[in-house]
Amino acid sequence: MVVEPADAGGYTDAVLTEIVERYPLLDVDGLDSTDADWVATYDIAAAASEVWSEKAASLAANFDFDADGASFKRSQAHAQAMKQARYYAARRAPGTIQMVRVTNDDDMEVGEL
Repeated sequence: MVVEPADAGGYTDAVLTEIVERYPLLDVDGLDSTDADWVATYDIAAAASEVWSEKAASLAANFDFDADGASFKRSQAHAQAMKQARYYAARRAPGTIQMVRVTNDDDMEVGEL
């Protein structure tokens, strides 16, 4: 998903594992990562999006230029990395957020979307 080379030139397995572990999901029984019986389940699309975003950031300073009659479009690498980041971000697992409404008299109501 992140096109990492087999040699030592890219992200190590340890770093990729750390990134994946930032995105735990509920397991098939509905348990979250804080539960002792949780079966490790991760959102690898979200992790892939993060890696592609980091790759894009490292390519952001690249620029196009012409030299000796040749045209070098180095910005294409950044554009492609951003395209991949958006692709995987669109495929990440859906989540919920908790909203808190505060009224004028400071009473709070909590609800889930």
